Amino acid sequence: MATSTPATGSVATGSAGSVSADEKRHHRKVLQALTGLLLGMFVSMLASTVVSTSLPVIVHDLGGDQAAFTWVVTATLLTTAISTPIWGKLADLFNRKLLIQIAIVIFVLATAAAGFSQDPGTLIAFRAVQGIGAGGLAALSQVIMADIISPRERGRYMGLFGAVMAVATVGGPLLGGFITDTIDWRWNFFIALPFAVAALIIMQRTLHLPARPKVKARIDYFGIVLLSTAVSLLLIWVTNAGKDYDWWSTETILMVGGALLAAVLFVIVELRSKEPLIPLTMFRNRTFTLAVIASISIGIAMFGTSVFLSQYMQLARGATPTEAGLMTIPMIGGLLLASIVIGGLVTRHGIWKPYLIVGGVLLIAGSFLLSTIEYDTNFVLVSLYMFLLGAGVGMTMQNLVLIVQNTAKPSEIGVASSGVTFFRSLGGTIGVSVMGAALATSATDLFSQRKDDIGAAIMTLGEKGAAIAEQLQSGTIPQVSALPEAIRVIVEDIYAQAIAHSFLIAVPLAVISLIAIIFLPNKPLTHMTTSERVQASEADLATVSVAEGMDALTATATVKTQDAETAVTPEKSGVAADQTRRTRR
Repeated sequence: MATSTPATGSVATGSAGSVSADEKRHHRKVLQALTGLLLGMFVSMLASTVVSTSLPVIVHDLGGDQAAFTWVVTATLLTTAISTPIWGKLADLFNRKLLIQIAIVIFVLATAAAGFSQDPGTLIAFRAVQGIGAGGLAALSQVIMADIISPRERGRYMGLFGAVMAVATVGGPLLGGFITDTIDWRWNFFIALPFAVAALIIMQRTLHLPARPKVKARIDYFGIVLLSTAVSLLLIWVTNAGKDYDWWSTETILMVGGALLAAVLFVIVELRSKEPLIPLTMFRNRTFTLAVIASISIGIAMFGTSVFLSQYMQLARGATPTEAGLMTIPMIGGLLLASIVIGGLVTRHGIWKPYLIVGGVLLIAGSFLLSTIEYDTNFVLVSLYMFLLGAGVGMTMQNLVLIVQNTAKPSEIGVASSGVTFFRSLGGTIGVSVMGAALATSATDLFSQRKDDIGAAIMTLGEKGAAIAEQLQSGTIPQVSALPEAIRVIVEDIYAQAIAHSFLIAVPLAVISLIAIIFLPNKPLTHMTTSERVQASEADLATVSVAEGMDALTATATVKTQDAETAVTPEKSGVAADQTRRTRR
């Protein structure tokens, strides 16, 4: 007994030291793998945010109207939404590291090409190509994270992602505004190039993903065409209805009817396809279905409000692009603070649903309060409204993807993750189109109602009044900060009312999002990465085959079959693997 006690203590100490060493090695490997991924995400976010505050100036210089402004944003969101499930499907079939590198190259080259645009049409076209790369980055970053980080551990690394988001989402608009005010807005499209080269080099050296079994690739090309047709027709109709043709017209019947027909055919094709673009069987999973419903309004809140908040700052408050970047910091701050803090709490306690519910409530509150703003609303209140909306997005956006990955089959992680991202992007795309159409219609009506006031103000300007009147009548988005005081106040009031009306559209959808979140199944988060879940599944299959083989043997006096009560079942094997994972952590 005297000799056994020290031995036991020594073994315990060694075990604890081994666990600690394994933990440190694992943490170091994860950080190395994340380096290139984080830089790739930074490139994507910087290239997007650096032009956000400059878009009103860019569209003005290119001679575009409100519809052109909307389509500059919508084109990127549309191709992002359509390409996201395609990239997700490819991630389940091909080398994920190579795919994300291709996505970075497509995104950055299209962004740089957009800097040479001479008219709104060219800019919209390059922004559409940019969205294809953005869809790959959005889908593949989520899939790769699931490969190397378990759902329960994800919050531990949210600080790193939060830091990248902070630099890109806060620094991007400020940098873009500064470049536009001091140099030229075209340089906004070139700023991401050196970061992209660095991301590709670092990703090649540090991102090492587990080997995946080779499978025969089948791409659902017909599904891609039908999905693109359905979404595109719907968005073109929403953007132009009421301006180029009546809401009830032959064009409406053709476009809406065509979109519905394409959508029905898409469902039929997906049900019959061996490798569907979006496996509709996933909607049998209650978590996936409710997360998709919730993600649609998250996309509207995230994309729609951020786009039109920049317009509000410049068109309704007369801010310059640099000032607009500074004035939208409260929303970004709320998003970052909520995502980092809630990510840490989820990892520490393993509880996620209460935070999602609170985030849903904040989405409703932020959207509604922003629909009440005017051109002279106290900016402290506007900042509070933006902070609430940002906090709601931060609490819900990534956590919805997290819980879907937690319940999805390892073989469907790509399409499950991209499915949620797709519907979030689709919600944002439709939201921006609808909000942009509502803004344009409201602004046109308000300009008509204030025609006498505008005419009186222009009369006081003398010779300058004729040029300003011609600019306002052309439909081109005005540069409000450069307008004389007499006319500027009227224009600011008009755009403030129009933008506030468009924000109101997000409120009922935010309510639907909260209802979906409330009914989400409250399942605990697993400690296993996707790769470990695949290994556990293979171990389960091996256990089942051994058990079946033992049952098939003829019992003899010298050979005893395994007792049924002590047999290892697939369920027990999976639990044991999870427990082993926890102990090793």
